[in-house]
Amino acid sequence: MAKKKEKPENDKIKDLQQFTENGDGEFLTTNHGVKINDNQNSLKSGERGSTLLEDFILREKITHFDHERIPERIVHARGSAAHGHFELYEKMGKYTKAGFLNDTKIKTPVFVRFSTVAGSRGSSDLARDVRGFSVKFYTQEGNYDLVGNNMPVFFIQDAMKFPDLVHAVKPEPDNEIPQAASAHDTFWDFISLMPESMHMIMWVMSDRAIPRSLRMMEGFGVHTFRFINDKGKSTFVKFHWKPLLGIHSVAWDEAQNISGKDPDFHRRDLWEAIESGSFPQWELGVQLVDEKDEFKFGFDLLDPTKLIPEELVPVKIIGKLTLNRNPDNFFAETEQVAFHPGHLVPGIDFTNDPLLQGRLFSYTDTQLSRLGSPNFHEIPINRPIVDIHNNQRDGHMRHAINKGKTAYEPNSLGGGCPFQAMMKNFGFTSFLERIDSKKIRNRSKSFVDHFSQATMFFNSQSDAEKNHLINALRFELGKVQTPEIRQRMVNLLTQVDTNLANRVGEALGITPKTPEQPMNHSIPADEDRKELQSKKVKPPVESSKALSMKNTIKDSIETRKIAILAANGVDDKSLNSMKKTLEGNGAVVKIIAPKMGMITSAKGARITVDESFLQAASVLYDAVFIAGGQKSVDALKAEADAIHFVNEAYKHCKAIAASGESVEFLKLSYIDVNAKDEGLIIEKNGGIEKSFVKAIAQHRFWDRENARKVPA
Repeated sequence: MAKKKEKPENDKIKDLQQFTENGDGEFLTTNHGVKINDNQNSLKSGERGSTLLEDFILREKITHFDHERIPERIVHARGSAAHGHFELYEKMGKYTKAGFLNDTKIKTPVFVRFSTVAGSRGSSDLARDVRGFSVKFYTQEGNYDLVGNNMPVFFIQDAMKFPDLVHAVKPEPDNEIPQAASAHDTFWDFISLMPESMHMIMWVMSDRAIPRSLRMMEGFGVHTFRFINDKGKSTFVKFHWKPLLGIHSVAWDEAQNISGKDPDFHRRDLWEAIESGSFPQWELGVQLVDEKDEFKFGFDLLDPTKLIPEELVPVKIIGKLTLNRNPDNFFAETEQVAFHPGHLVPGIDFTNDPLLQGRLFSYTDTQLSRLGSPNFHEIPINRPIVDIHNNQRDGHMRHAINKGKTAYEPNSLGGGCPFQAMMKNFGFTSFLERIDSKKIRNRSKSFVDHFSQATMFFNSQSDAEKNHLINALRFELGKVQTPEIRQRMVNLLTQVDTNLANRVGEALGITPKTPEQPMNHSIPADEDRKELQSKKVKPPVESSKALSMKNTIKDSIETRKIAILAANGVDDKSLNSMKKTLEGNGAVVKIIAPKMGMITSAKGARITVDESFLQAASVLYDAVFIAGGQKSVDALKAEADAIHFVNEAYKHCKAIAASGESVEFLKLSYIDVNAKDEGLIIEKNGGIEKSFVKAIAQHRFWDRENARKVPA
């Protein structure tokens, strides 16, 4: 697919391009522009003498090399990112005065970073984990950062517990094991003592934690924020990113295989999609709640472990995000970008969510540590597109050259500049929220229910998704070495769903017991809290369609990777017709053969092989087609790796197609060619292209996971 060429959309991109180095046809220079005559030898006292301290070129080069790495993020260390723009569908002036949400004619430039949470920079993309989904909008009123995840809730209710959560999930400090994994004692010890985590645990143990692609996952702002209009009226808002390709996952066994075959799977997928012109897109949706309805739901809008079911408050789609340009330099952009939920514009404000409130301190502190300077906002990827005017000066790595003698306000020597933006509805003003309370270390009684939404999420899953979630818990808790922790967790699961607890307990050899008092250590055990915690709370809705990936978009195969297995003597019509149909529907097709190089078709055509069975793996593809041609099929029959390729694709519930002589090849696999299976497209006389496209669009055929059909 030809790459779409786009001109720079605005001054922000032009501004960034001023910092882009292109050394084509240029002389080598120092960092200060001095041309270098010899870059091969250091300055010495004679040919075999000691190196001289005055060699400023050597010292500059070595010093820069020594400092080329900055401390990685404590969380969200492994990331991928891209540039793009946001377009508004309709003006939101009724709810917010934010300029970029009231102008449908502009394209607001954005930089989006996706990430895993627990692992280091060198970990696998396919770890079972939450995914970060952070968007920096370069608006005409300054930068706005929507710093979210691919899950709408979080593990904890108060930022006081964040260091504990991260310390628990990170590799254990005595042996630094395991990397990028939660299947170990310290994590589940913490979780088993923190019932407020149960809703998030349902999400992390679900297929949402192992997405097929970063382009095929949702994003959420997690917290409840406020929109403020030009009259000062507040409306509660939750943010949603809905992928136009739908929400899709991989199987857990498949994820483990991908981690070995291509740990950069998600990063590579995002990069290649953008390079090919298949630009990832999401629609921005908002759930809006009037101030007067703050307490109508039976759960607290300020509780970050709760979501608002879409059945109660529908998501209003207001705009579209498009990613259309890869970074020019990973370090300068993806690694140095600094997000912060406190980067706001007029018209958007905070709520008193105690997790959000703590993040407002944490992010600035983190950037100061990582990027080494209070001037991290001057790094090109972090700079706003509007001018900066303030009295902040100096500091490590200051870029701006400030003129004038006044660096204070008020002043008269500088004509009073820069001025405060004191005109009505001009500049940022905080929402006038009434506060009348005592200083206290406590948590609201409205935060006490920890299980109703966990139950709602589990009820909302399809049978296949429930099985995956149960198996994930079996796997994770099976890695826990301390019996008491396993027992506590299975006991907690009884508060979510008794069948869930029984099935997990059965695999672990544990009999579930109802906890005497499933209390959160974070909430003092006074009498009314004891009563609240022992009371079973009914979920806000029994189940929600939006929480199951079974109900996602399944009408496109755009950007799906399809493997065509072929060898010398492949039938021209069989291969060419399928390849043309798949590519015509936006899929990426790769020819897999016994050896690299070229194969020759039955009619003598030379065909380039993309991968051999030595490099290829079914887990890196969404579907498989075995092309016809007797000679080709005979060659594939002799390849054990070809048979394994198809068996593994079938095991992972992918669409498989065969026509003509290739049907005989399938009989060597453990696939029953006579079985009733919507994902198995077989026709000895050909003409299966449309049926195969339809099957690929369905993503997976989870009914195959019946143990009698799919060996381990």
